[in-house]
Amino acid sequence: MTPPGHPDPSELSRPEVPSVRQSVVLDPHSEGSSARLIRRVKRHVYWARTQGIRRVIEEDELDPVRKAVQRAQRWRWQAGHPISPGTSTPVFLVGLQRSGTNMLARSLAASLEFDVHNENDRRVFDRFLLRSDEVVRSVVATSPSRYTLFKPLCDSHRTAELLDGLGTANPGRAIWMARSVDGRLRSAVAKFGDVNRRVLAAIADGSGLRTWQCQGMSGEQLALVRSFDYDAMTAESAAALFWYLRNSLVFDLGLVDRADVTVVWWDTLVRDPAPYMAALCSFLGLELRPSMMAHMGWRGAPTGAAVDIDPRIRDWCEGLEERLRAAAEQALRDPA
Repeated sequence: MTPPGHPDPSELSRPEVPSVRQSVVLDPHSEGSSARLIRRVKRHVYWARTQGIRRVIEEDELDPVRKAVQRAQRWRWQAGHPISPGTSTPVFLVGLQRSGTNMLARSLAASLEFDVHNENDRRVFDRFLLRSDEVVRSVVATSPSRYTLFKPLCDSHRTAELLDGLGTANPGRAIWMARSVDGRLRSAVAKFGDVNRRVLAAIADGSGLRTWQCQGMSGEQLALVRSFDYDAMTAESAAALFWYLRNSLVFDLGLVDRADVTVVWWDTLVRDPAPYMAALCSFLGLELRPSMMAHMGWRGAPTGAAVDIDPRIRDWCEGLEERLRAAAEQALRDPA
């Protein structure tokens, strides 16, 4: 089954073999700790060789000096700006991997009013998935900061559930970070190879129905996934299809219509961060500080020609891009 107005998928073009092949673990909890450690080490060695050690240190927040400085600055801020116990506001930074969420998390951390919990925080996450709501609620309740930021990308399909059911003293807010399909798929294929293709193939054959990547899919979307031949699909087309499926959740789950959810379009943010960050701070009730934008300029504006992907997938993605950009522009005009 295909989106209305689109032709049925047929045989795709001959695939390009991706240069990196990373293992896909359909059930992370079935993997032993030793096997997981070996897989992570191999993955980081590859990233360091292909992207540079500095980039890996930055993305995975491995710089001990920088982390120590941030902790000291945040401690001093908290000491001078105490909050009533249990009144921290949870903020969920959601969306799709390789969409600029690390950059935005660093921006919010620079305000010093946030406790930030990324996916590598084992207190809150287990193999990149949020632990129980009780754990998340406890972290918020004991936070000394005005805001407690979580980056649960693999739980993005649970955004409404987290906002409505967490039961914190102050209601939560969510930021859906989206990026152009070409920018995201370039980054995803460079970082993860053909992982999206192999996960979608597993969902199609039934072995991946319990993966986080499958959660939130409608019956129509699942039928769409099953309609493709993944032996004949490029890594780029699969990354674009996955972009389409996950970013569709903003609309499928009604998140775009909620006053406690805002959409941020990465491609506009990096071109002109000041108005976007001002709108985002207004949405959160936060003061904008220049330090929150200090690290954005080096990335520059997105460049490069459109990636060669299946034209039907391209058509669906372009339609969704228009809707996402419109939602982000609306948030700029009316951030509150």
